[in-house]
Amino acid sequence: MVISLGLGTMLLSGMTKNEAKERIEKLRQLIEHHRYLYHVLDKQEISDAALDALKHELKQLEDQYPDLITADSPTQRVGGVALEKFAKVTHQAPMLSIEDVFSFTEFQEWEARIAKFVDGKSLEYYAMLKIDGLALSLVYEGGTLKSAATRGDGRIGEDVTHNIKTIEAIPLSLRQPSADEFAAIGVAPFDVTRGRFEIRGEVYMPKDAFETLNNERKERGEELFANPRNVAAGSIRQLDPTITATRPLEFFAWRMVSDVGQGTHSVGVEVVKALGYRPSLGRVAKTRADVQAFFDEIGKKRDALNFWIDGVVVRVNDDRVFDSLGIVGKTPRGIVAWKFPAEESTTVVESVDWYVGRTGALTPVATVTPTFIAGTTVTHATLHNADEIERLGLMVGDTVILTKAGDIIPKITRVLPELRSGKETSVPLPSTCPMCGSPVERREGEVALVCTNANCFAVERERVLHAVRAFGIDGLGDKIVEKLLNAKLVNTPPDIFTLTPDELQGVEGFAEVSAKKLADEIAGKKVIDLDAFIVALGIRHVGAETAFSLAQAFGDIDHLVHASKEELLSISDIGEVVADAIVEFFASEYALHVLAEYHKVGVHVNKAKAVKRTLAGLSFVVTGTLESMGRDEVKEKIRLMGGSVVGSVSKKTSYVVVGAEPGSKAQKAQELGVPVLNEAQFLKLLEG
Repeated sequence: MVISLGLGTMLLSGMTKNEAKERIEKLRQLIEHHRYLYHVLDKQEISDAALDALKHELKQLEDQYPDLITADSPTQRVGGVALEKFAKVTHQAPMLSIEDVFSFTEFQEWEARIAKFVDGKSLEYYAMLKIDGLALSLVYEGGTLKSAATRGDGRIGEDVTHNIKTIEAIPLSLRQPSADEFAAIGVAPFDVTRGRFEIRGEVYMPKDAFETLNNERKERGEELFANPRNVAAGSIRQLDPTITATRPLEFFAWRMVSDVGQGTHSVGVEVVKALGYRPSLGRVAKTRADVQAFFDEIGKKRDALNFWIDGVVVRVNDDRVFDSLGIVGKTPRGIVAWKFPAEESTTVVESVDWYVGRTGALTPVATVTPTFIAGTTVTHATLHNADEIERLGLMVGDTVILTKAGDIIPKITRVLPELRSGKETSVPLPSTCPMCGSPVERREGEVALVCTNANCFAVERERVLHAVRAFGIDGLGDKIVEKLLNAKLVNTPPDIFTLTPDELQGVEGFAEVSAKKLADEIAGKKVIDLDAFIVALGIRHVGAETAFSLAQAFGDIDHLVHASKEELLSISDIGEVVADAIVEFFASEYALHVLAEYHKVGVHVNKAKAVKRTLAGLSFVVTGTLESMGRDEVKEKIRLMGGSVVGSVSKKTSYVVVGAEPGSKAQKAQELGVPVLNEAQFLKLLEG
């Protein structure tokens, strides 16, 4: 990094304008070469730091000679001026919608319909992933990106060129394929700088990026994004491109619209790749059985992919036949989207109840008419807070759209007011706590209603349960905690450590042996690491990652207790909301009492160990079972050494750790070229 930057400075000091022009062109070509390797071929020849140094040198030269800046320069990806509104763009070829089918039978029916238009002869298809993102049309003139537009109503979209330039997966200028590449593809050579070329595809946000983005917002106390498609669409429609530039967006190309002699969709995909784009995963399917096999294969791999898909798109491969099939309504006959089993469904809201959490925040939960979705029967859905109810315009009795993806808690994403009968009733906001009857309030700058009673039974219960999980005490579940609270044996988390076998034996469900076993378990958990103890305190907005950062920054609990807001803000991942919550917590009577009680009952908090951050900046995916340690211990060791554990494999994943009976993530790692470590190799890496 230093060498590269130093080279740029040296060149600037003694370079003529002609030399600068030549150097600038070489830098642009080299940067584009590595962009193509990374985003299209999933290869990386130089480090991110080295690539950043090349970009930095290019910017220095362009700053020195601004008249040498061109629209397709890598430095022009981030625009500096916000727009007042988006201009309208008329698509030369309409961006039409696609008919959906939901079963093999419906796919066969579609196939039978189009067979009538081709005299029953067999057709070859191209099957590809249906990316859950935002469709875009990208137009190049003279080889340079001229415009980028959204689908809009199919005929008129919005010009989002400024924002699209911030996405590195989209080339600012088309790559010129070699004669050998054209020959391999089967297309006559053409000059990308002559004429107009249009490419279409999907902009999306990867799963791991979406998860990271929401975790960061959660740590800052900000509202979470509902789903990645909305984030992608919202990012592209920002009037200020500098905001879009902060969002980690990617792009898959799925169609070469311009006729360059491709003849088939599959050849068009190869052309798109040669021009510098990463195409959506797909393949030629000669029969319906091939389509079925591809659909089943992708369905099994779906969770391992680092992006959301909601089905497979099947298109007649021959472009001439496709065009001859024509359009019915607003959909082309020759293409269909075969959707995966629904992760959305409609249901009716029967009631809304409010539940109290450990911070006193009231969370509304809707009881809905049972509906089968994503493989499970759903009867409840979270509504998050009062603002969400208002945003949705929700009423009891409403028909709503319910969404459930993977392990995500079902949530209501939309109300269908068109189906109201007039019997629906509004959702009353509570003025008192549903558990203790105390008044509720809304804190300044926050959306949640909060119980004002620090001794609310629900708050006490959730605080104790939260501490139990943080201390790692086994055998102390929800029902037992409620019994202990009702018996007045426990009021605050430190009271757990005062419990004796005799007291426990007096609680319903305990006998002499089980009481002694739990008492011994509790006694064995009196020593706790600082970051786990910070979690146990239950400070608003402070999760495991923030607790670890606090522990590393302050070393012991005493220093943290007396930390100022300024000191807290100096920690990279702590913002205003979290800093205020920490200061407010340690200034409260509750915190003073709890800390004193923990000391009194003999809880010992270990000082934070200065860890070797040898895994700093590295991301890991763990799949299968390791013999030497459990999954949680693996994650903890990686985290303590500065690394992070993510849920899905992407080309940005540093390593995939593979144990016995690994899942599809191991195969995904091989497909993307991500290094795979067996247990022995992983343990050696931990040793440094």
